[in-house]
This record gives sequence, structure tokens and C-alpha cells, in this order.
Amino acid sequence: MDSVKSVLFVGVGGQGTILASKILTIGLIESGYDVKMSEVHGMSQRGGSVSTQVRFGPKVYSPIIGSGQADLLVSFEEMEAARYLKYLKPGGKIVVNTLQLPSMPILSGKKKYPQGIMDELQKKATVLPLNATQIATDMGNPKSANVVLFGALVKALGLTDFDWKSIISKTVKPKFIDINLKAFEAGMTAT
Repeated sequence: MDSVKSVLFVGVGGQGTILASKILTIGLIESGYDVKMSEVHGMSQRGGSVSTQVRFGPKVYSPIIGSGQADLLVSFEEMEAARYLKYLKPGGKIVVNTLQLPSMPILSGKKKYPQGIMDELQKKATVLPLNATQIATDMGNPKSANVVLFGALVKALGLTDFDWKSIISKTVKPKFIDINLKAFEAGMTAT
């Protein structure tokens, strides 16, 4: 790889955003890349926004992704994709879960969930939409949607020659290895 690549993971607290970014980071380090990772939790335990930045290449000096610098945006929820779109570089890709999680102002009736998000995203980037939550639910564990999205990310980045099954097996809790390996495969084939 000639240059540094930047991946921005965004979601809502409890969706497994940080775990997905850790799996990517571990796999990249084991494959010889210089990797920097940064997390922003915000009010994650109260359903607030969570973002994780992963940068990798021959030599990386900073974990921070500035506006217009992300090669790939992985969004665990539609509105989060719209919120962080300014970080995507021209020609970048978005892997987005088509899930819509209403925020507290929406749940309280003070605001409405924005309509047409996917159309707006598609005007500005190559979008790889998938209903990761439904895919994971159909497999028996909706919490594995993060690894479904991770599988789609691996395919979008062209990092399919890594031993991701081994990396996932070392990273997740033993009782969740099988479901996460299935989730990974489902994500790889979903886009």
C-alpha cells in the first residue's frame, strides 16, 4: 500500500463500533501495517454518538482524520452517516447499516427522523447499504451486526487476504466466536 488509508467508524453507544474498529486494528498490525486508532465515546452509554478513527499504512503519524480525509466511512445507523459525511474524501465509500435509531428528541416527539438520508448520501459518495441488523437478527444475534458491517468493510477495502477468522476468534469472547464468524461471512457476501 502506497499511502495512508483512513477509516471512520460511527454509530450509537452499544452497537459495537469500538469492537469492530479493534478487530480491524489488530488485523492490520498483525499484517505489518503501522496503525493508529482513536476513540470518541461521547454520551455512548446513554445512546449517544460514538466514533472511532483508524489510520493505517507504511507510516502513520496521527490517529486523527480531518474533514474530507476518510477513505471509508462505516456507519452503524443512517443518521450517523449523514452526521459524519463531511469527513469522507471525494471518491470515498460509505458502508452503512440501513437501521434507523431515533434519538431522544425524536423519541420524545420534538423532532422527526430525517427522511431521504440514503438518497443524499448516494449523491455524494459510493454507498454500500446493507441491513446489518436484520442479517444479524436472522442469524440469531442482533448484536453481531457490527461484525456484519466489518465483513462489508473488509470487502470494500480489498483486505480479503488477511486471516480475519483467526483475528475475530482472538478478539471476541469465546462464547460469541461462532456467531461472529458467521456474521463476518454474511457481511462479506452482503454487498
